[in-house]
Order: sequence, then structure tokens, then C-alpha cells
Amino acid sequence: MRIFTKRRIVRGFLALLAVVAVALVVLVWSTDWLDALGAAPTGERLARIRRSPNFVNGAFQNPPSPETPRLATPGQMLKTWIFGDQVRHPPMPVATVLLTGAEFAQPPTSGLRATWLGHSTVLVEVDGARILFDPVWARRASPSTLVGPLRFFEPPLALDDLPPLDAVLATHDHYDHLDRGVVKALAASHAQAKMRFIVPLGVGAHLERWGVAPDRITELDWAESTSVAGLTLTATPARHFSGRGLSDRNHTLWASWSVTGPTHRVFHSGDTGPFYGFADIGTRYGPFDLTLMKIGAYGDGWPDIHLTPEQAVDAHRELRGKVLLPIHWGTFNLAYHAWNEPPERVVVAAMANGVQLVVPRPGESIEPSAPKPVQRWWR
Repeated sequence: MRIFTKRRIVRGFLALLAVVAVALVVLVWSTDWLDALGAAPTGERLARIRRSPNFVNGAFQNPPSPETPRLATPGQMLKTWIFGDQVRHPPMPVATVLLTGAEFAQPPTSGLRATWLGHSTVLVEVDGARILFDPVWARRASPSTLVGPLRFFEPPLALDDLPPLDAVLATHDHYDHLDRGVVKALAASHAQAKMRFIVPLGVGAHLERWGVAPDRITELDWAESTSVAGLTLTATPARHFSGRGLSDRNHTLWASWSVTGPTHRVFHSGDTGPFYGFADIGTRYGPFDLTLMKIGAYGDGWPDIHLTPEQAVDAHRELRGKVLLPIHWGTFNLAYHAWNEPPERVVVAAMANGVQLVVPRPGESIEPSAPKPVQRWWR
């Protein structure tokens, strides 16, 4: 009996290895995931990273936070993931506003218009320029097309229908913020030949691997700025982390963005937790006509790297924002809360604090000068 049991164990182990091997072969064959990992900074790019005051002991560091860093145990995470009663996917199709390039033929009457395309992807038209934040069109927030968080809805605007852009701004290199397929497509597009990529330090290594010419890439440290189409784009601090693989954590920088035009100002939070710098950003670069603030994918296991909806409202006020547009929610299942919990909570927090809030459908455009009343379309 003992020999039979050992044989079964060995056979079962070998069968498991075979399944894993086949899965890895399929993964590599179907996704070219090694390319999706990007590239590590080298040469002068690496030397510049090492000169950054934010790079210490071989990694970028976060600003201080009022929250204590902690991480849920694997057992707690698995239990919540499998047995949690939250509805983490929409029970019915998300009502999107389908767009074509024709919608952008006429500039916004106020000079500032934002179109939320899902998650943290926002097309902003400001003072005659067009910038695209964190463009992600991929079906999954993953290096694989087979596994990883799946989109709740198709992008409301086809990638080929994007109007000519002046700049693409990425906040960091995570898969739900930096999409290899989008980068390759934009780099090869004749319609986007004048567009520049503005990214935090080190992220340019990924872009070059994916075909972006070095002279189209500008990499910035916190508090550094560049000018594009009459706008001043400034990398501002955020509290998060970076990495696309198992061995590159915090080897590239993450950032929020301040956009200053002749008439209007916009802030994009990127991924961030609470930290003590929002008021300073508001003083230096605000007030902002529009803040694009992350409100989703928070959890008790990572309180210092993802804002809750209430913290997003507080940060908006410290930034001296006028109108708040919530982002980083309703597109991928990245946390344990219900998919539509973030907007419910941010509506309550905004009302309690007298904050002007807009919550557009995916594909819907808003002009902060004429904000639309909030309609709870996610219910």
C-alpha cells in the first residue's frame, strides 16, 4: 500500500509538471510575454537614474505616508478572492459611449475637455493641445492574452481612430497603465508622427524596446518639466511602486502629472496612496481646473499605495482642484471590493465635502466649465 501511494504521488507530481510545462509553452507561444516585460535601463539612462535623489540603495523610494505599509497574507488574499461576496464584475454589459475620430474634429468650446476611455486612460484636450494619459487598449492587464484581469468592456474609441496627439504621458510601467500594443501602434502610426512620449525615469527603456525612437522620448524625475505644444508637463510625486517582472521592482520611477497650459491646468494622479505632498503640489502647480484622481483597487492589505475614494476627495481638495473626475475603476478586476463600490463612495464623500464631481460613462466627454450632474449609471 505504501509503494502504491508513493507511485501515485510521483505520477501526480509528474502530471502536474507536465501541465505546468504545457501552460508555459502556450503562454510563451501565444503572447510573446518576454517582449511584454520590456527592457531594463542601461548606459546613460541607468546612470541618470542613479543620480536621482529619489533612487537609494538600488531602488526608487516613496515619499512618507500617514498610512503604515502592510500586506495581507496569501491565505487572507486567497480567502477573500474565492469566498468574498462582492460582485467584482459588472452583472450586465457596461453602457459605453462609442466614439470615432470625428467627435474630436471641433475643439472644446471652453478650451478644456476630458474623455474617459476606461481605467486611467484619459484623452485631454487643453488649450489647443491633445494629450493621452496611460493608454491601455489591451483585453487583459497582463503580459499574457490568456490569463490576467480581463476588461469589462471594449475600448469606446478604436486605437486607429485617435485624433493626432501631441503627447502620451505614462505614470508608471504597470500593465494596466503601460500597454505594449498601444506603444507599438502609436510608434508606427504616420498619423501620430509628431507625438512625443513623456514618462518617468527609466520607463523609456521599455519604449525603445517596443520601437519608439529615442528622440521621441522624454524621461523626467519628480519636479522636472518639459514643454509640448504650449503646455508645461511636470512629473510630480506619487506613492506607489513599479515593475513588469519578478526582478525589476522599483527600478523605474512612478509619477503623477501636472499639466499647465496658457489658460487651464490639469492633474493626473496615476497610481498613488496617501502621502504628505498633495498640498505642496497644489501650491506649486495649482489650482487645477480638473483633477483625474484614482479611486479604485484599494484594499486593507495595501493602504499606503492606493487611495480610497474618500482619500481621493481629500487629495483633490489639497491639490486645490475645482472639478474631480474619478479614474482607475470600473474596467479591470484588480481588488477585492465590488466593481461599483468606488463611485458610490466617492459620490458620498464629494457631497459631504462640497466637491464638484463628474462621473462620465466610458467614452463620455466632459468640460469642467459646464460639469454634468452625476447620474449613477453603474447601478
